[in-house]
Amino acid sequence: MPRLILISFLCLSLTPALARAQEPSGRFSGELEVSEVLFDVVVTDKKGNIVTGLTADDFEIRAEGKSLAPTSLAFYTTQYLNDDPDQIPASRYFIFFFHDQRQAAAPGNGLLQQQIRASKQSRDWVESDMGPSDWIAVTSYDVKLKIHQDFTQDKTQILQAIEEATHGGDPERGRPMRRSDADHTEASLLRRLPTGIDLRDETKNIYHGLTLLAEASRHVVGRKNLLLFTIGFGEIRREAIALPDRRYYPGLEEALNANNVAVYPIDLTPRNAEHLQSHFLTTLADDTGGAYNQFFTNFLTPLRQVGKESSGYYLLGYRDEHRAGQKGYREVEIKTRNKKLIVRAPQGYRYGAG
Repeated sequence: MPRLILISFLCLSLTPALARAQEPSGRFSGELEVSEVLFDVVVTDKKGNIVTGLTADDFEIRAEGKSLAPTSLAFYTTQYLNDDPDQIPASRYFIFFFHDQRQAAAPGNGLLQQQIRASKQSRDWVESDMGPSDWIAVTSYDVKLKIHQDFTQDKTQILQAIEEATHGGDPERGRPMRRSDADHTEASLLRRLPTGIDLRDETKNIYHGLTLLAEASRHVVGRKNLLLFTIGFGEIRREAIALPDRRYYPGLEEALNANNVAVYPIDLTPRNAEHLQSHFLTTLADDTGGAYNQFFTNFLTPLRQVGKESSGYYLLGYRDEHRAGQKGYREVEIKTRNKKLIVRAPQGYRYGAG
């Protein structure tokens, strides 16, 4: 499965006329690096059905205020078509991420019961809805990031890992992952993560945990759907709403987008409880090309919706440029000309070496 990538293919020296147009106060004699940028783009209607048949002309791209023309478009499906064995679907990647609520749970607030329900119904989804081309990893966070299961297609291991993640188990003590196994598969999180005290020290808050997880997924080729079971962790403001913590969120947003990780927050807040985090969780989803799931009676509902939306995607390409030798992060907005369609895509990419 293709992923958001940056392929440098040409360096152009600026002519004096172009240099004067861009920098009136001085002469620029450097080079521009022209690159092809590729994005995985999910397009659905308002009912969540994948929209097929679009062409490059149906898309609009803007970066730093500039309108950019698409240069390529292809559609990939994750479903078997007409039972034809020659039509092999692209892989899908799901990361179950359980924000452990045991410390916040108290008699009567229903949080522990919600976490247990999320565990059971997530396992039901694996049993009934996991497809033959699906890869699943299971992670959690309490006071540090935990990897309960690296990407696998083994349902038995996935079910055991979800049970462990939602009951406070520590895989490094009770059921250690064999890191040697990760060396033999490209779709691995463990291979690029620290262990033990180093992992604890590098993930002292959930922002750090999610950032490190996103960076570890860089070499897993394809869109990663991060199913974030949480009540939220935004910063509460005087207006009684939660906003991203400005100390950590810009780095988290960049890491998620640069590594093609779409966040789908699945709310653990009991239905009868006051909710202050919906604004933050909506922001987190929108900024990464995911969707916030708040009102449902069964956790199978949002899980099946994410599965439905991830059954097909477009690989959209365009050309962008930056000064040779520089590196950074560039925000991008992708839309369709049909405003009734919903587009989910990364909101930026990294360019340059490193």
